[in-house]
Amino acid sequence: MPMLLLPLLLLFSLVPSIPSEHPPSCHEVRAAFQIELSGKVQLVPAVPIEESNLQICKPKALTCCTRKMEERYQAAVRRNLVSTIQDLNFEFKYLIVAETSAFQERLTYLIDMATNNTLSLFDSKYRSMAQDVHESVKELFTDLSLNIMGADMPLEDVFSRFWDALFPLVYNHLINPGVVSLSEDYLDCLRLTRQDINPFGNNSNEMLAHLSKSLWASRMMKQALSLAEQVINSTMSADLTRECIHAQVRMRYCPHCQGLTLIRPCVGYCLNVMRGCLASLASLDGHWKDFFNLLKHLADQMSGPHDLEQSLLEIRDVVKQSIQYAESQGPYLSRMVEKVCGELQESPHKQLSEQKTMKDEEVEPTPAAKLQSLGLRTSDFIDHMKPLSLFFTALAERLCDREIAVRDGSTCWNGENVAESYTKFVVSSDFKDQVNNSEVYVGGFSSVINQVINKMRLFIQMASEKRIKAERWRITEGSGGYGRSQGEDASGDCDDEDGCQGSGENLDPDVKKSTDKSGKVNLTMKDPVHLNPSATGIPPKQRNSSDATSRSHGSLALIVAALFITSQFISQDEQEERA
Repeated sequence: MPMLLLPLLLLFSLVPSIPSEHPPSCHEVRAAFQIELSGKVQLVPAVPIEESNLQICKPKALTCCTRKMEERYQAAVRRNLVSTIQDLNFEFKYLIVAETSAFQERLTYLIDMATNNTLSLFDSKYRSMAQDVHESVKELFTDLSLNIMGADMPLEDVFSRFWDALFPLVYNHLINPGVVSLSEDYLDCLRLTRQDINPFGNNSNEMLAHLSKSLWASRMMKQALSLAEQVINSTMSADLTRECIHAQVRMRYCPHCQGLTLIRPCVGYCLNVMRGCLASLASLDGHWKDFFNLLKHLADQMSGPHDLEQSLLEIRDVVKQSIQYAESQGPYLSRMVEKVCGELQESPHKQLSEQKTMKDEEVEPTPAAKLQSLGLRTSDFIDHMKPLSLFFTALAERLCDREIAVRDGSTCWNGENVAESYTKFVVSSDFKDQVNNSEVYVGGFSSVINQVINKMRLFIQMASEKRIKAERWRITEGSGGYGRSQGEDASGDCDDEDGCQGSGENLDPDVKKSTDKSGKVNLTMKDPVHLNPSATGIPPKQRNSSDATSRSHGSLALIVAALFITSQFISQDEQEERA
């Protein structure tokens, strides 16, 4: 019998043994933990265990996760979400920053070009004044540049300073070129007298109305670009709540706890999680769309009727017309100045013919090679940004695309198990709809987002109150010194043809308004001898005393007349009594 068992034992020893099923392992979870999180593999158990301290990925059976792993997962999802949002915002922010820099560069170029354009008038036609007027012209365009930058530089003050500086030069070199050099006191008197006698007429009124609109559009665009950058910065540092972080861990890493390291989230589940996390950012959407529409309006104005380049270059022609008007009123201006400031001694050393020769040699400036128009370039930029007008609405979708969320019909993770679809209700990106979000609890707005929303709301409100409309526009009190203009109706609106302008645009009180059949307001100038009621040639003190005297004489006449009438009534009563 033993001899028969030995061959049987040898036969069974040659038959390969049937392998048994491998025991559960956390090997793949360890590998993913080390690669994705650079975590210590010692934190991951070798085999599934019972873990009672888990707070997020609560197991239904054995798990490959521990409490320490959950803490690492929370830090990882926070870091990953912020990084992903920054990546998506990078192109957006780059466009804004680049355009802000290019806008400033083009603006500086336009100011320099307009400055040189105006100086060329004096270099070619009024050479005797060129050196003395140089600083005044540069100061004029520097002030206009500061106005665009947002400084409180009303146009009325800017051009008043320029005309004050120009009049003594025009008077000395063109109106009375044969007089001796003027003293500082006499120059001061000329500057003070300029506002009374209005030597340059009203040539600048229309230019100021047009320039004020162009400066407003450019100033608002510059401020809007700065605000847009603030908005983008606020989204790059999104305030992620505790509920959001937990939902992100459930979506990204809780499948690992079951050994499912390759499963992807269902698209509906991903959208609910992302929209809940980004609810504060999505609340920017409505305000951002209004803000973008305002940008489009400003760009249209800058590239159309209120092109800054045309407005700045127009200053040269207005200065030329104003000087020519002063020359045509030379005798009258001389009489007025002599009455106020005193007579001047003629110098035999100055020759009038020399001045006339120099004035006859005007040469038009050669157009310089220039950058693309500020308005057209800005309009192109806004068109390029148009797809980003929906940036905050589509942000959750873009993030889910990066998560490679799985569409219905394929195996995906629904937050609890592996499924073929996500059956819960998918909310929209609107903040008010997040109350129905089954994946993320959404509380109030982030304080940072609230600040940005308030800034956009105030900016849109301010711009809307002063908005240049297609047919009509309104100017109200605000930054830049613009106020309600003459000719504006009670509602604050006035037609472009009316020459609407702000406090910085000096509508001369000696300009009469006449309305023709078309409804347009025409500006006509009175007789130059009566340019201003105060332009009498009498010094201010004498004018005040004479006015007071006339008022006292008028009062005395009224008293005498009253006494005379009273006496007539009294005498009449006495006669009736006697009768």
